[in-house]
Amino acid sequence: MRKKIQRPEYLDKLIAFREKQLIKVITGIRRCGKSTLLELYQEYLMEQGIAAEQIISINLEDFDFYELRKLEKLHAYVKERLVPEKMTYVFVDEIQQCENFPMVVDSLYLKKNVDIYITGSNAYMLSSEIATLLSGRYVEIKMLPLSFKEYVSATGDNRELMRKYTAYLENSSFPYALELAGHPRELRDYLEGIYNTIVVKDIANRHKISDTMMLESVARFVFDNIGNPLSTKKIADTMTSDGRKTDARTVEKYLSALMESYIVYQARRYNVRGKQYLKTLEKYYVADIGLRYLLLGTSSTDVGHILENVVYLELLRRGYEVYVGKIDDLEVDFVCMNARGRIYYQVAATVREEKTLRRELLSLEKIADHYPKVILTLDEDPEADYNGIRRINALDWMMGTVE
Repeated sequence: MRKKIQRPEYLDKLIAFREKQLIKVITGIRRCGKSTLLELYQEYLMEQGIAAEQIISINLEDFDFYELRKLEKLHAYVKERLVPEKMTYVFVDEIQQCENFPMVVDSLYLKKNVDIYITGSNAYMLSSEIATLLSGRYVEIKMLPLSFKEYVSATGDNRELMRKYTAYLENSSFPYALELAGHPRELRDYLEGIYNTIVVKDIANRHKISDTMMLESVARFVFDNIGNPLSTKKIADTMTSDGRKTDARTVEKYLSALMESYIVYQARRYNVRGKQYLKTLEKYYVADIGLRYLLLGTSSTDVGHILENVVYLELLRRGYEVYVGKIDDLEVDFVCMNARGRIYYQVAATVREEKTLRRELLSLEKIADHYPKVILTLDEDPEADYNGIRRINALDWMMGTVE
């Protein structure tokens, strides 16, 4: 039996929203653990005394439930299994496979004693028209593959963090990849399966893209340029000069589709001094570095940008809105905002050289406010403080042993 990796942070969110009058919507890239999370939550419910008949669990990608992709049949199936006078917990995996699914969800939402949980691997499920129909009735829980802390926890101990960090990158952060450690061919096949399903099934088919080679070229370009400021025109011009003729509009369409499937994330720029959002030269990060190695090979190692990518995803997990900061002609890697305020991060593989350290400090020193400012590095040196700017080890930060 496949071992379930515990995802306590996500599980706690579901528990907190239990029986609240909200539709719980769990989104994220394919195979990041959404189905397993629902299984863990159902086990929790049964430990709390909920009877099995009070739990209705449907996976619309399972052929056994293929007929339920029709909204009338999905509605009828759930309705006839509701338990009178008791709370019924309804779980529907990959809800976007049911056309017009908001009508079903909305109808069930209106019934008494129904607690609804749905998952989806495509942001289309919360596109404007759907979000309008369910407006004010749902809460979104954004799920990512394993954090470094979750990955380390699944290995059994917290020793040799640097070695485990390397394995985390190369072997992928998808939960099932842990079971394929030491089996490179099977791991490659698994990651290829995820990538091909996203590109062909989720993107090319839904957007009716016939030139999948161009779509893959855009994906490869973005994967190769994580952490670099990009514009659709720059991507189009670079690809055209390399013999793959395209235009900015096509690149924009393909980028939007990649982001919609949660395989790529966009970080917009923010003018720190002017306190305004900028509309050009965004940065892009990928949901899993293992997929990047799949596309580009393990020789494509840019240690600093890969660390930046991992830190960006961790900041999303921690609930921040994350932007790339601009202050005068300098850049701050991440400006992170939440209800409590903000925090600034610079990310570098190493700052042991004085010149590199000065460069990383310079942009943070220009920021006049009193919010925390941190430099994250892979240097295994004692924590340091430079006039209020902290330098800490990125792996310790990811593990939560330092804030």
